[in-house]
Amino acid sequence: MTRREVLVLAGAAATARAAARESRVSVEGYIFQQYAQRAKKPLGEVLGEVIPMARAAGFHNVELNQAFFAPELRARTVDLLHASGLRMPSVYVGGAMHEAEAAEKTTELALQVAEICRPFGCTGVVNNPNPKPGGAEKTDAELTVQGEQINLLGAALKKQGVELRIHNHTPEMVSGAREFRSTLRTTNAAICLDLDWVHQGGMDPFELLHEAGSRVTEVHLRNSKEKLWLESLNEGDVDYSRIAAQMKRERQRPLLVVELAWRDNTSVTRSLAENLTLSRKFAERVFGEAA
Repeated sequence: MTRREVLVLAGAAATARAAARESRVSVEGYIFQQYAQRAKKPLGEVLGEVIPMARAAGFHNVELNQAFFAPELRARTVDLLHASGLRMPSVYVGGAMHEAEAAEKTTELALQVAEICRPFGCTGVVNNPNPKPGGAEKTDAELTVQGEQINLLGAALKKQGVELRIHNHTPEMVSGAREFRSTLRTTNAAICLDLDWVHQGGMDPFELLHEAGSRVTEVHLRNSKEKLWLESLNEGDVDYSRIAAQMKRERQRPLLVVELAWRDNTSVTRSLAENLTLSRKFAERVFGEAA
């Protein structure tokens, strides 16, 4: 490689990094785990394929989860992120929070993963407190413990310059979004609102987006038709044009994270690379933000 070619590549990399710093669009890595499962391979066997795929699909930002930073995968994941020129403004670290002893382990893991991700521009840790077995509702006492532990985790992360964002699945939507609203009432954590899971849980995404207000610093974007997940982010049950308009009206500027997921009966007619690209283009068009 000539000196000129090296300089051109370095300039391109710098441009990509600058674009990433300005972008509010990201892609979640959960679909990469599903991709591995469908291929009947362990995650480690597809890492070299899926992480570069995110960049090839036009994303500069990616949100991975703790599985990608397991001890046996950590070094390879970090190398692939560097090689692909990807930033990671947020990382997902799930774990129990309604029992004090389990919450301590979740906190320890979250702090460890956040530190690993710091060089990639990570300023947010997304946590979805684990549900109880069988989806049983948490008691008032358990929600009190959970609120206390969320605040402790948030304070610990803040010392590292990282914001805690609480994510939702459907258990938080039960009984009129009882657990979600408990989090709003008893903690000072930011919110990562998964709009499709709100819809899947029978609640109104627009209502909860408004209710959480300025605390919404990240949203997860996925769509369905009659609650069946689509292969790419597209028009469906959740009206994302209306979501974008509401965010603009209420001056919300969260990180916009495309999170694909497929059910067994989701019709998948295109490659994952193509679905990621189409999803990125849809998000850019609807929200008026470049990835």
